[in-house]
Amino acid sequence: MSATSHPNPRRWAALFFISIAQLMVFLDSAVMNIALPSAQDALHFSDNGRQWVITAYGLAFGGLLILGGRLGDLLGRKRTFTIGLVGFALASALGGAAGNLGTLLVARAGQGVFGALLAPAALALISLTFTDARERAKAFGIYGAIATAGGVLGLLLGGVLTQYLNWRWSMFVNIPIAVIGIIGALTVVHDIPNEEKHSRIDVPGAILATLGLVALVFGFSEAESRGWGSGLTLTMLIVSVVLLLAFLIAQSRIRSPLLPLHVLTERNRAGAYLSVGFGVMSMFGMFLFLSYYLQLVRGYSPVATGFAFVPLGVAQGFGSMVVGTRLSARMRPGLLMAAGYLVSGLGVLLLALLDRDSSYGLLAVAEIITGVGIGTAFMPAMSLGTHGVAPQDAGIASAMVGTSQQVGGSVGTALLNTVAASSTTAYLASHAHGRAATDAALVHGFSTAYWWAVGFLVLSALFSFIAVNAPRPDHSASAAETEALEVPAPVH
Repeated sequence: MSATSHPNPRRWAALFFISIAQLMVFLDSAVMNIALPSAQDALHFSDNGRQWVITAYGLAFGGLLILGGRLGDLLGRKRTFTIGLVGFALASALGGAAGNLGTLLVARAGQGVFGALLAPAALALISLTFTDARERAKAFGIYGAIATAGGVLGLLLGGVLTQYLNWRWSMFVNIPIAVIGIIGALTVVHDIPNEEKHSRIDVPGAILATLGLVALVFGFSEAESRGWGSGLTLTMLIVSVVLLLAFLIAQSRIRSPLLPLHVLTERNRAGAYLSVGFGVMSMFGMFLFLSYYLQLVRGYSPVATGFAFVPLGVAQGFGSMVVGTRLSARMRPGLLMAAGYLVSGLGVLLLALLDRDSSYGLLAVAEIITGVGIGTAFMPAMSLGTHGVAPQDAGIASAMVGTSQQVGGSVGTALLNTVAASSTTAYLASHAHGRAATDAALVHGFSTAYWWAVGFLVLSALFSFIAVNAPRPDHSASAAETEALEVPAPVH
C-alpha cells in the first residue's frame, strides 16, 4: 500500500547537487586526457602505460554500470549516490598523490568503480524527483546541459590546470566537487524506498554482465591500438558477444534478474538507448578529431584548444536547457530527438569540409550547430531512458543510458580512429611528403571520419523517429509513468 508522493520542496536544490556531482564524472575523463602527457613525463611510464590510464577507467566504469544501477535500486539511490561520491573523491586523492604508474592505475580503476555507482543513481534520482511533465522536461534540460558540457569544460580545465599548475590537479580537482555533492546528498536529496524487501543481487547475472561489458570495452580499446585484425581484439569481441548473450538468456529465466528484460524491450526506452549510443559514437569522434586538428594541424596550445571548444559547450547547454525544454511541450519526443540529431549532423558535415587553412569562424559555426542539435536531442532521450519504469527499476534503467554512452564512446573512438588512420595513410601513399602534405593527410583522414560520424547521427535520427512513439509530455502523463510514480513518500 502506498500513498501518492508529494514533490520534494527542495527538488531544484537537489537537482543542482546531483548535476554537479554528475559533472565530475564527465569532467574527469576529459581533464585526464589533457593531463596525460605531463603525468607520463613525471612518472616515467611508456605509451602503453598511458593507454592503460585511460583503459583502466573505461573498463571499470563500463563493466560495472549495470551492476551499479541495480545496486542503487536495491540499496537505495541516495545511499549509492553518496557512496559513489565518497569513493570517487578518495580514488581521486590517491591518483593525485600517485608516485608511480601502478598507483595511478589503481586510482583510475577506483574512479571507474565508484563512477559506475554514482552515474546511474544520479539519473534515477532526477527521474524519481521530478514527476510533473513540465518540471521533468526542465530538469532533464538542465541535467543534459551540464552533462554534455562536462567534456568541453574538462578540456578547458585540463589545459589550464596542466599548463599553470601540474597534472596532479587533474585528479585533485574532483575532491571539492565531490564534497559539494556529498553535502547536497545528505541535506536535500530524497529517495523513494524499495518495496521489494526480499530482492537479492543476481550474482551469476552480475558476473556475466560485468565480464561481458569489460570484454567489449577492452576489445574496442585494443582495436584502436592494435587493429581490428589482432587476435586479442577478435577474441575479446567474440567473448563479449558470447557472455552478453548468455547474460540476456539467463535474465529471461530467473525470478529476480539483474536487468529485467522489460527495461530493454519497451520501444521508447529501446529507441532512446540506441539513439544515444549512436549519437555518442559520433560525438566522441568529433571531440577527438577536432582536438587533434586544432593541436596538430593548427598548432593550438592545450589551453587555446580548450577555449576553442567553448562555443560547442555553450551551444549544447542552450540546446538542452532552452530549445529542447521549450519544444518538448510542442513536439513528440521521437520527432524532437530526430530533428536534433539531424541538425547536429549538419554541424558535423561542416567540420568534414574544413581544410588546413579554414578560419576559426567556420569551425565555431560548425560547433554551434552541432551543439544545439545534440543538446536538443539528448534532453528528451535522457528522460525517455527511464520512461514508464517503476521506482524499483529506475536505477537499472538509468544504468542502461550510461551503458549506451560508454559502449557508444568505445565503439566510436575505435572505429573512427581506424577510419581516420587508414584514410590518412592512403592519402600519404599517393602524395608527396613534407609538413604540408602531412597536414593535408591528417585533415583528409579527419574529414573521412566526420562523414562516418554524420552517418551515425542519421541512424540516431532514424531510431528516434521510428521507435520512439511516446506522445508530447504535456499530454501524456502516460498511464505507465503515472502508475510508476504512485510511490511512497520520499525517504530523507
